Formats: sequence, C-alpha cells, structure tokens
Amino acid sequence: MSNIPEHDIDADDEEQFAASTLIQAIENQLESDNPPAAKAVYNKLTLVGYERDDILEMMAHVLAVEIDAMLEADRPFDSQWYETALRALPELPPQD
Repeated sequence: MSNIPEHDIDADDEEQFAASTLIQAIENQLESDNPPAAKAVYNKLTLVGYERDDILEMMAHVLAVEIDAMLEADRPFDSQWYETALRALPELPPQD
C-alpha cells in the first residue's frame, strides 16, 4: 500500500496513464484486426509516410473522443462513428 496521499498524484501522471492505456487499446485492435478499419487505416497511414508512434497517437485520439462522447451522453460505444473517424485520419475529429 502506498503512503503517497492521493492528492499528491500529479495530473500529468494521470494523463500519461490514460494515453498509454488508449495506445494499448489501439495496439490490441490492430493485433486482433477488430475493427478491421483499425488495421486498414494503420496500413494507409504507414504507406503515406506516417511513423508508427504518430499513427497510434492519432488513432488513440479518435478513441478518446468517442469514449468522452459516450460517457457524456451516457450511451453505448458508436462503432460506426469510430470507424468513420478512423478512416478520416490524418484529419482529427474535433474534441469538445
């Protein structure tokens, strides 16, 4: 058990954890080929010269936008919107 008071946990650490969790989710999608759009978009962006880390960050951004919208509206994950937004990369969706 940690002796660090909860209020001492840095907000940057939480953001870093969230970012790495989202990137891990994207890597899992690529590995499982689910949704298929994830791998297709990854391959497309690789072909046009984007680096792996940049692609993963863009894809994680799209996932984060959908998760935020899902939580805000108290609705299920919209896989159709998610796949459409992935296919629009490198254009990023707006984040409210």
